[in-house]
Amino acid sequence: MNALGLIRRRFVSALLSWCDDRGDLFLDGSPGDGPAGEGPASDRKTAQSESAWALAELVLPSQDARFGDYQANCPMPLGKRLGMPPREVAQQLVAHLEIDDFCEPPTIAGPGFINMWLKDSWLIEQLQQAVDDGPRLGVLPVANPRKFVVDYSSPNVAKPMHVGHIRSTVIGDAICRVLKFLGHQVISDNHLGDWGTQFGMIIYGYKHFVDEESLQRDAVAELSRLYQLVHGLIAYQDARNQQWPTLQQKIVEQEQKISQAQVASDCGSAVEFGTAPPSGGVPAADDPKQGKNAAKRLRQAKNKLAEFRAQEEALRQITAAVEDDPQRSAQSAAHPDIRAAALAETAALHEGDATNVALWNRFLPSCRVEIEKTYERLGVAFDHTLGESFYHDQLAGVVASLTERGLVQESDGAKCVFLEGIQAPLIIQKQDGAYLYATTDLATIQYRMQRWSPDAILYVVDHRQALHFRQLFATARRWAYPDVELEHISFGTVLGEDGKPYKTRSGTAVGLSGLLDEAVRRAHAIVSANDDARPEPLLPADQRQKVAEQIGIGAIKYADLAHNRTSDYVFSYDKMLAMTGNTAAYLQYSYARVLSIFDRGKVDARALRTLAAPILINSPTERALAVALLQFCEALQRLVDDFRPNHLTSYLFQLASRYSEFFEQCPVLKADSEECRTSRLLLCDLTARTIRQGLNLLAIDVAERM
Repeated sequence: MNALGLIRRRFVSALLSWCDDRGDLFLDGSPGDGPAGEGPASDRKTAQSESAWALAELVLPSQDARFGDYQANCPMPLGKRLGMPPREVAQQLVAHLEIDDFCEPPTIAGPGFINMWLKDSWLIEQLQQAVDDGPRLGVLPVANPRKFVVDYSSPNVAKPMHVGHIRSTVIGDAICRVLKFLGHQVISDNHLGDWGTQFGMIIYGYKHFVDEESLQRDAVAELSRLYQLVHGLIAYQDARNQQWPTLQQKIVEQEQKISQAQVASDCGSAVEFGTAPPSGGVPAADDPKQGKNAAKRLRQAKNKLAEFRAQEEALRQITAAVEDDPQRSAQSAAHPDIRAAALAETAALHEGDATNVALWNRFLPSCRVEIEKTYERLGVAFDHTLGESFYHDQLAGVVASLTERGLVQESDGAKCVFLEGIQAPLIIQKQDGAYLYATTDLATIQYRMQRWSPDAILYVVDHRQALHFRQLFATARRWAYPDVELEHISFGTVLGEDGKPYKTRSGTAVGLSGLLDEAVRRAHAIVSANDDARPEPLLPADQRQKVAEQIGIGAIKYADLAHNRTSDYVFSYDKMLAMTGNTAAYLQYSYARVLSIFDRGKVDARALRTLAAPILINSPTERALAVALLQFCEALQRLVDDFRPNHLTSYLFQLASRYSEFFEQCPVLKADSEECRTSRLLLCDLTARTIRQGLNLLAIDVAERM
């Protein structure tokens, strides 16, 4: 049972009832811009209900048990709207609020906070039902399930997955699992990059640089080498021929701006401190504020120059990687326009060139197998894996359909869709006839709507693609799909200790497989050290390795999910693998600690659940744990409300913390009575099952011994 949802529904009823009693429209019940009371009555009622729900959202779990299990601060904004003291508003709300069937009488605190405590009898009743409810733990399926398509992970198969793929993969998988658990229909689709320019680079690399012996021995490694070689040569030629000259000109211009800003700043300082302007300088302004503005412009100019210098250093590293390597330098000289050559190979592939299609068919299976190995380690699976190549034959029809709808305009020979409120157009076909990612994404929406007719399509993609998805969604709605919910679930960047995107020393993205290996290696060292410290070690070698896999991989996934998805975070093995704090290792340890109680007491947890024994609440720590257990469903609902898995990780950490307090203060096996012992064992069992289910929804395994 979702207690928070129940309280909020009662608040909506109370607000609407009070609105009726007053006979006015204080709940913003007037839609449109007309005077209050105008418009259809049904519209006014709908607007009133929406306003009441917005206020009810201000009912939240209390942060301090002294102020109730739940607290409402909606009297404050409502009091401001009505011109009434918030405390009087709170009194009116309490008078109309009907929650006595599951809550104690609410109290009003401070300026108008409404504090509510669940009745112990109701709380116990809900927990008793959860005991018998298997893995659902009292979480009811939603009354109105929806159909979701979730698009996530989506790596380019031509190269190994790297650290940048971890966020989309684990966030998308967690969202899918929770939506399914709540009763929604979910279709997961891994939209692989298997048809783009990266394959043109590989094909060009194969034709000119392949090591056939290496290709036979390890196809994925050799294909990755070819991709990186061609990509590096393209980057070098772009840097040397285009980016470097442009950047040098910007640096010269910026240095001139700094010189001018320095003069203006010096003159401004002279005014501020009452000194004469520099000899030969411009006349000093007579306003000290202008001096401060000049100093600010100088700082900004210097910061911009620092940005250009950083770009210069990055270009220097790119060029040095080729020019300091005689072999690569010779390769660049022999292939002076490798970008155009690789694009030509891509175009030939798309046009059905027999040789390139044969190479694509030869290379793709090996790439797919390698990626699947990574997904298997992460515990991630997809309902469908429909890559870009799947939609290639549909792209011409998409452009034709958009043209028929009058949405396409030509710009410099390219076919574009111009959108209101967005300056840049969405290009769907280049001047040379080539299609773009946008065209494929539109074909993907068309296919998904025709095949599955979803209520919503979610795209779990990093924040840098925000403009693309604004353009894509606006185009899709104008084209043919105004009713489907399209949402970009954006996320931030994984950073290194230096605050920059996490990369290897050579500047390349860190490979995901190597990342997992290192986490497992470190976890194995921790597990072995802890086990060896016991008088008699408990874990044989194979069990240590299994636990290390569970802890190491769980640590990386949980650390990502525990951060607000829109924030960047710093990657740190030490923090991820810590046995204290909000980490997977701490939760896995908490789970194992609960099971150890059953082992020591020789208690069969499954048999315990069949006893129909009562749960007792005799102490504040027992009650705090009971309330935390009940709030599992609330955490899941918060997650799907804004698709942020950190709501669930925060809940699990709070639950483990409440259990730790319970464990320290409430003897279980040595409880004062058999009835109390059984009750506390039931609370322990519910805690373990909730942690296990919560981690399972994050695709993280638990360990029975650590």
